Amino acid sequence: MARSGRSMDWGFPRWRAYGAGREAVEVRICDRHLCTEKGDCPAPKSPNSKDRWYFCQKHAAEYNRNWDYFEGLDKEEAEERARTEQRDNAGYSEAQHYGWGGSGDGTRSRDEMRALEVLGLETDATFEDVKKAWRARAKELHPDVRPGDEAAVKAFQACQLAYEVLRQGEERREWKG
Repeated sequence: MARSGRSMDWGFPRWRAYGAGREAVEVRICDRHLCTEKGDCPAPKSPNSKDRWYFCQKHAAEYNRNWDYFEGLDKEEAEERARTEQRDNAGYSEAQHYGWGGSGDGTRSRDEMRALEVLGLETDATFEDVKKAWRARAKELHPDVRPGDEAAVKAFQACQLAYEVLRQGEERREWKG
C-alpha cells in the first residue's frame, strides 16, 4: 500500500505563489569560462551539430556576432547550401509581412517598391502620383496606340501589373487604418 505523505501544496488558501515549490530548481550556468550567470540561451557548438553551448544573454550575443554559418565549407559547398536554404525558405520570403522594401519607413512591401520602379516613381510617391504616372504610361504604351509593337505590349502589361500591386497595397493600408 502506498504511503501517504504530506503534499507540497496542502491547505487553502495557498500560502505561497503558484510555481514556488520548496524543491530545488536546477539552474544551468553559462558555459563561458568564469561566467556565473544563468545559461539559458542555446547555441550550436559547430555547424550541423546537435550539441549545444548554453550561454547567458551577454555571451550569446558575443557568440552570434562572430558566428559563420558556412565555416568549414569550401566555396562550392557554401554556395550549394545557400541555394538549398533559399529554395527551402522561398515561401517564407514571399510572405507579404516579410518583404519590407529596405530603406524607408516600412509601409511598402518589396513588390510595391518594384512596382514604383516600373512606373518610374520615387519611393515616397503618393497614390495620386501613382495614378498620374500610370495613366501617362498607359496612354503612351497602349496596344491601340502602338499596334503590332510587342515590346510596347509587354511594357503595358508590366505597367498594368505594377498599378494593380500598388492599388491593392493602398486599399490594404486604408482598410487597416
